[in-house]
Amino acid sequence: MTDQTNSASTALPYPLVLASTSPFRKELLARLGLPFDTASPDIDETALPDESPAQLVTRLAYEKAKAVAQLHPNSLVIGSDQVACNDGKILGKPGSRENAIRQLSEASGKRITFYTGLCLVNTATQNSQTLCELFHVHFRDLDLPQIERYVDAEQPLNCAGSFKSEGLGISLFKKLEGDDPNALIGLPLIRLITLLQSQGVMVP
Repeated sequence: MTDQTNSASTALPYPLVLASTSPFRKELLARLGLPFDTASPDIDETALPDESPAQLVTRLAYEKAKAVAQLHPNSLVIGSDQVACNDGKILGKPGSRENAIRQLSEASGKRITFYTGLCLVNTATQNSQTLCELFHVHFRDLDLPQIERYVDAEQPLNCAGSFKSEGLGISLFKKLEGDDPNALIGLPLIRLITLLQSQGVMVP
């Protein structure tokens, strides 16, 4: 399924395709003012044995891009994947109120690291570039009533780490540490712009 996003009428050397149906990544990419399509990658996202967080997200970003690339010849396909880690433990999407409260309780007063994999595949030349961007979130000391109020207010049940940094989730933090705050939401735009420029896409 492909969704056409009407953006600026910028001339591109190749059509641009985002291998994701995430509304957060779609909104981030739209900030660049480039026309692009979105397509859902159908891959198995299970981690491999002994796979590190960085290895996992870079592999999945590449596999997402390659899966969509097969249906989009002569295009630039963007793949991305993200996990959050607390003391080396990968935090998945909570899926329920109880799991979200537990994740945030375990994150209270700690530094959580987000690993975001990014891949750009040029299906015309078969060139692919893959990288991993790190971002650290330092949580405030949170008590249970604070956490419950936040989870009930924002319902971050489909977000890794159980918060939405672009919304009320910012109230949970005492410090953000990283090169690109967009990476925390799921698409590191600063690094993506560099990759796009290497393929002849000018931004702006």
